[in-house]
Amino acid sequence: MRIDQGIGRSALALALATATLASVVGIGAALARADNKRLNSGVFGNIYTAQKQNGCLVDPRWDGRLIDAAHRHTLDVLSNGNLNGDIGSDGSTPQQRAAEAGFTGAVAETVAINQSMAINNLDVLTQWWNDPASRATMQDCRYTALGVWSENSLTRSVVVATYGQPQ
Repeated sequence: MRIDQGIGRSALALALATATLASVVGIGAALARADNKRLNSGVFGNIYTAQKQNGCLVDPRWDGRLIDAAHRHTLDVLSNGNLNGDIGSDGSTPQQRAAEAGFTGAVAETVAINQSMAINNLDVLTQWWNDPASRATMQDCRYTALGVWSENSLTRSVVVATYGQPQ
């Protein structure tokens, strides 16, 4: 083997290693801000099923205003590690956030948090189904309008469902 071939191979190996590292770092950053439409839809489906199993006659529907309220609280909980429930860092309640998003009517909320970069709809269902208050909210037939939002960071994943009873 000639010396220039060895240098060429070393340079190629270094270039491949650098490209691989750059793509892994890029993928890691993308995962932290992934498109969670599939997760949100899965959570909505779990709520739909819980309501149907409870005998609800009216199908729940997506409501953009409640999605906005859930989005706001999800980002707040994700950014403030001391938050783990319905009250926002500014003291806001689910009812206030929904009203600020333009929704009128009774509102409830469920929040799921995993102390990891990932969460799936079964993790969410398990948390909410095993908590009597969250389960009652999921199964409440009055809540026919829904908003679900989720976000992930490298250390925390948050899913918020905001339930509404339209007036």
